[in-house]
Order: sequence, then C-alpha cells, then structure tokens
Amino acid sequence: MNWILALVLVVAALALLWFGSRQRRSAGLPPGRVLYSDPRVIGTPEHPLFDPDIMLTGKPDYLVEDHGRIIPVEVKSGWAPPEPHPGHVYQLLAYCLLVEHTYSKRPPYGILRYRNRSFSIEYTAEGERELRLLLDEMHDAARKKELDCSHNDRNRCAHCGYRSVCDQKL
Repeated sequence: MNWILALVLVVAALALLWFGSRQRRSAGLPPGRVLYSDPRVIGTPEHPLFDPDIMLTGKPDYLVEDHGRIIPVEVKSGWAPPEPHPGHVYQLLAYCLLVEHTYSKRPPYGILRYRNRSFSIEYTAEGERELRLLLDEMHDAARKKELDCSHNDRNRCAHCGYRSVCDQKL
C-alpha cells in the first residue's frame, strides 16, 4: 500500500515538472531561475530598475538567471512581425543597460517574446551606443518647452498618454 502512495507521488511530481517546463517554454523564457517578474505577469510587485546617471528606469516582464547571466525578457501581447519593431528592440536594450547597472553583470542578450514567436536580441557595444544616442536625444527633447508632433498616425495619436493636453492631436 505504501509503495502505491509513493508511486502516485512520484507520478504527480513528474507531471508538475513537465507542466512547469511546458509553461516556461510557452512563455518564451530561457532555462534558469526567474529573479524578477513584472506584477502584471506573476508574483508580487518588484521595484523598477533605475540608473540615476542617465535617468532611466524600467520594469522588464522577467529577469532570468542562467549560469550566472541575467537575461531580461519582454513579453508583447501581439503577433510577431517578420522582424521585431525598433521601439521594442530599444526597450529591450534599455533593460539590458539597466540590468548591467543594477547587477554589475552585462547580459549577452535579451529576449523579445511575441504571442507566437521569440527573438533573441544581442546586447552589443553598437546596440548600446545607438541606445545611448537615442536616450540623449530624448532627454534633449524633454528639456524643450514645446515639441512638434513627430508623426501623422491617427491611431498612435488616439492612444497617446498626452492626448488630453496636446494642442497638435490629429
């Protein structure tokens, strides 16, 4: 009788391991321990990552530790485009920069996970340089009193967080 209970417990444990592994793969996470998750995804609220030197803050959906490396993972709800959107790539590179600042470990890459596909984005010196130039441009724009609308996209305008105070809405 005890061996039957032991067998049932072993089968249940294997089933849970299989289910957990399947859930991790479907979420697009690499192997390793989840160090951090955005509370919208799972778990309790985490503090955002912050670099005061460049005034950058962000909350990746996941940080996964794999063999001493910390990998940021950003999950998007839409279907994957043929190539990741540049804005999504820059967002992920910003998370790589924040991980390096916060944990003193440079991630070799980050993962963009769309509904049906994942992209591994290398965190290269060139990518970091382009990101820093973009951040400088954004900081310069933020110091200006007035900014002109940078697009003619009605859908983008309709969902903008500044629409209620914008005098250039489409």
